[in-house]
Amino acid sequence: MLRLRARTLVSIAIFLAFVGLVEVFHGWGGILAPWRDLSPLALLVATLLTLLTYVLRAWRVYDFYRSVMGGRFPVCLRLTLIHNLLNNLLPMRAGELSFPVLMARYFQVPAVHSVPVLLWFRLMDLHVLAAFGLAAVGTWLVGWPAALAATVLWLSGLPLVRRASPLLRHWLAPRVRGRWGEWVLRALEALPSSPRDFWRAWAWTALNWSVKLAVFVWVLALFLEAPAAALWLAVIAGDLTSVLPVHGVGGAGTYEAGVMAALLPFGVSVEQALVGAVNLHLFLLGSTLAGGLLLPWLPAANKEK
Repeated sequence: MLRLRARTLVSIAIFLAFVGLVEVFHGWGGILAPWRDLSPLALLVATLLTLLTYVLRAWRVYDFYRSVMGGRFPVCLRLTLIHNLLNNLLPMRAGELSFPVLMARYFQVPAVHSVPVLLWFRLMDLHVLAAFGLAAVGTWLVGWPAALAATVLWLSGLPLVRRASPLLRHWLAPRVRGRWGEWVLRALEALPSSPRDFWRAWAWTALNWSVKLAVFVWVLALFLEAPAAALWLAVIAGDLTSVLPVHGVGGAGTYEAGVMAALLPFGVSVEQALVGAVNLHLFLLGSTLAGGLLLPWLPAANKEK
C-alpha cells in the first residue's frame, strides 16, 4: 500500500512539474494556439477513426471470448471503453486492473483466465508496434527493401513463439523468478491452441494498430512538419511510454518526452516538438473522453445471451 501511494505521489509530481515547465518555457497559450487553425472536419474525422480503433479493440476481445460473450458485443464495447478510459487517465497503468474486474462482472470470466489473456494481448500489441517502428527506422537508415525484409523477419517471430510455446513453458516453469518471469509464463499459457484463433487475434491487433498509428501520424502532422519516418517513430514512442514503471497522471510528461525524443534526431526544433507532442497527447485524451461519452448508450449488464 505504501509503495502504491508513493508511486501515485510521484505520478502527481510529474504531472504538476510538466504543467509548470511548459508554462515557464513556452506558455500554454502558445502550445494551444494551433488548434484555432485546425479544420473542424479533419478533427471530426480523426476522432471518429480513433473511436473505430476502440471498436476494433473490443472486437478482438469479443472474438477471443466469443464462446462466453454470445452476441453481447455492446457489453464488450462498454468494457473496452471503460478499460481504455481508466488506462489512459489513471496513473501507473492502474487502469489495466479494470479488465479482469469487468470480465468477471460482465461475463463471469475469472481473473485467473482474463489476466493471462490480457498479457497475451499486450504481447501482440508490442509485437505489432515494434514491427512498425522497425519499418520506420529501417526505411530511414537503410532504405525500404532492407526495412521490409527485416520487418517480415520480425513478424515471423510471434507465430514461431506460438508453435514453440509448449516447449517454452516446459523449459521456463522450473526457472521462473520474479514478477516479469511469471508474466511471461502466464502469457504463454494464454496463447490460443488453435492456429485459426491465433491468426484472428493477431489480424485484429494489426488492423487496430494500423488505423490508430496512421490517424495519430496524420494528427501530429497537423501540428508540425517532419519526415514521415519521424512522425511514425514519434507516435510509436509516445505509445511505448505507457510501459514505463513511472509516468505522470494521464501519461502527462512522459508521453511528451517519448514523442520529442523521436522527433529531435530528425532536426525538429525543441519548440516544434513540444507543441506537436503536447497537442497529440491532448488529442489522445480527448478521444478517450469521447469514447467515455458513449458509455450511457451501451448496456451495463449481461441480461441477454
